[in-house]
Amino acid sequence: MKSIIKFRTNSLLPSIRSINSTYCRFHQTSTTTTSSEQELKPTKNVQTSKTKKQKPSPIVFSNRSKGPSLNDFLLSQATPSNAQAIHPPYLNLDIQTPKNYFVEVYGCQMNVNDTEILMSVMNSAGYKRTHNIEEAHVVFLVTCSIRENAESRIWHRLYDLKKMKIKDAFQTGKPPVVGIKGKLLEKDKLVDLVCGPDAYRSIPHLLHLSYNSEQNQGVANVILSADETYADIVPMRINPDAQSVFLSIMRGCNNMCSYCIVPFTRGIERSRPIESILDEVRRLSDQGIKEITLLGQNVNSYRDTSSESIYMTQGEKLAEGFNTIYKAKTGGIKFTELMDRVSLINPDIRIRFTSPHPKDFPDDLIHLIKERPNLCNTIHMPAQSGNTEVLDRMRRGYSREAYIALVDKIKSIIPNVSLSSDFIVGFCGETEAEHQDTVSLMEYVGYDMAYMFAYSMREKTHAHRKFQDDVSDGDKKRRLQDIIKVFHTRGFETLGKMVGTYQLLLIENIITHPNQLEKGRVFSGRTDGNHKAFVMMDPILKQQSPHLYNIKAGDYVVVKINKASSTSVSGTPVEFCSVSEFAKKY
Repeated sequence: MKSIIKFRTNSLLPSIRSINSTYCRFHQTSTTTTSSEQELKPTKNVQTSKTKKQKPSPIVFSNRSKGPSLNDFLLSQATPSNAQAIHPPYLNLDIQTPKNYFVEVYGCQMNVNDTEILMSVMNSAGYKRTHNIEEAHVVFLVTCSIRENAESRIWHRLYDLKKMKIKDAFQTGKPPVVGIKGKLLEKDKLVDLVCGPDAYRSIPHLLHLSYNSEQNQGVANVILSADETYADIVPMRINPDAQSVFLSIMRGCNNMCSYCIVPFTRGIERSRPIESILDEVRRLSDQGIKEITLLGQNVNSYRDTSSESIYMTQGEKLAEGFNTIYKAKTGGIKFTELMDRVSLINPDIRIRFTSPHPKDFPDDLIHLIKERPNLCNTIHMPAQSGNTEVLDRMRRGYSREAYIALVDKIKSIIPNVSLSSDFIVGFCGETEAEHQDTVSLMEYVGYDMAYMFAYSMREKTHAHRKFQDDVSDGDKKRRLQDIIKVFHTRGFETLGKMVGTYQLLLIENIITHPNQLEKGRVFSGRTDGNHKAFVMMDPILKQQSPHLYNIKAGDYVVVKINKASSTSVSGTPVEFCSVSEFAKKY
């Protein structure tokens, strides 16, 4: 294993010396530059302290009409059609000996999708993926620093990898290439390369610099982009056999919630052109994919403002009672129009989306979800808190009452909707009474799924600058247990209502039943409402056929639910069925 890479999708780096305004080197041990650096480093006129500074010559604007015109300049720069293009040497990356890379993914669905983009870039550059870390020349850790616990896990993993590097160096006689990130890594030199979420295209270049470094220097590119969406890169699937895939439709976030570091690590919102998204959905349909999840940090604020679509719609329509701290968007194709067009490509492909913001749920989007059978009746509604004052400190843009009104509206339009949410306990200044408002909100809504966390302060956020992390760890842990208990109690009631109903299950894989209540092996999958479900491996009927067929991963199967817990259901397989046929028959 030649080098270990820490590949950060959500990280903040200290200021480090810039190379060519984009690429950065670190682990500086001397002032000597490599030949690669000399080519990239812009020349400067150097003055010593003894040199007298001369006044600049005055700029003369007379007789400007006698000079060359813009057209003359353009003509002088034109390249003859038979001329050979000149490429910088670092772009001619001739990998004569195949190099292997190994990748580990931590964090959310966006990191999974980012990994698939990374893999596509690496394969195009001549690298090959290996599933054996011992065979890897490069190790990527696709990481997340949204929460402190996630970051701590990465440090432990990096120390493990460092031991592997030292062992490899001892066996081969080659010193390991090491890197630096912040004070912790400056001491231990755990990484060789740091790459931001908008710089994946530069990875082969950065690896080239790392391989050819004579001083064992690390490299980095963490420049955020205002327009990078990777719309032209076809992701290479981590699991080629998976029937469910993630499709990124936008990147970045403008919401600037006071606790959240995402705008600082992933940049501002920018959306892919709608045609590139529709083309990818068609390609996935042709490949037989059964379920697509549209991804974005604020996915339902999608707005394609490319030149072809900027005049399609006007204004930004938010859910009633919600507001933003940024300037309202104008023009472009909005999320509802995208969902409409995506759902029509193949009515038997399920469409999900995550992660949305409650403010971006206009009535037309809610009605569209109800009307289209392949738009899953599951909506993620991140509340974060049930108290209006805490929500104001979080800069969420809504009150408790506005959130509840939106929940009630969604349930009235889509009676069988499945709701999930995110909650943070122990945010800055949260009192016991404010915490109890969160508990009561969870009791009122009865979420099908919830992602619950104790607050951890992140540097660079608004909360870090303005508030004190003044809730004790003991209170955070207790409050977290409070809401977990409420979630499970209400979950038994919510999922219990599914017993006796028929659900369409997309089979994902074969597993041993987690509670060992059933002998033998069972299939697991997801319902339309995104509930985890288990079903026995009994052969079942296909429509218009008298024969029994075995169930396999990727099949849509009608299941009659007969058991439920707070987080999953189980049932008996009935028949194979498509999404569109299930909507008509059941």
